[in-house]
Amino acid sequence: MREELSRTRLLLGEDALERLARSHVAVFGVGGVGSYAVEALARSGIGAIDIIDNDKVCLSNINRQLIALHSTLDEYKVDAALKRIKDINPDCKVTAYKTFYMSENRNMFDFATYDYILDAIDTVTAKLSLIEQANAAGTLIISAMGAGNKLDPTAFRVADIYETKGCPLARVMRRECKKRGIAHLKVVYSTEEPVSRNENTSESADTPRPRKLAPGSIAFVPSVAGLIMAGEVIKTLSGIYKDT
Repeated sequence: MREELSRTRLLLGEDALERLARSHVAVFGVGGVGSYAVEALARSGIGAIDIIDNDKVCLSNINRQLIALHSTLDEYKVDAALKRIKDINPDCKVTAYKTFYMSENRNMFDFATYDYILDAIDTVTAKLSLIEQANAAGTLIISAMGAGNKLDPTAFRVADIYETKGCPLARVMRRECKKRGIAHLKVVYSTEEPVSRNENTSESADTPRPRKLAPGSIAFVPSVAGLIMAGEVIKTLSGIYKDT
């Protein structure tokens, strides 16, 4: 076993590391949440990681996304993540998909080959399709709820979607999952009420505003959600506890 994982071996044991090395995990969305999840998976010795995202790194990503640097501007996020994974663990098999997942391209992925799926994408329709495909394949999945407009990293919880409260995205997902007969869904969500947007800007009253403003975000919140998601995956795949 690689010396880089010697401290992990002391905590989990050799058998657990071997299970992680045999594991194949997919991360859909490599932004503020997904990039930190990918980092933890790579540093924990996951043997094969698929990363799926069609965005390129831009300046507004730098405040919160691990792979966003001035040196990676205009690179595809999955390309930047792939290089980082390989720099951490050259033995990891990495497959990068420069695509935005949606139901129309679900056949690009063999969901039955994954041991675990991490859903770190933003749109409800894509999340629901991903969850349905994972369930149909019998593959474990964990889904990120809203991390935007939040300031308290200690407010994140791991729960079934039907046990969530206080998260606007989780409320929508509860309703839509129920409509589709999805009985269970493991999620990471925040109990913190969204913070009101800071409207103190230098814009004049005549400056046109976009119809839908992006949520505010900060370095220390989505990163925590991503690390929690990866932790759940690692603890399950290593055999520390059984997930369902």
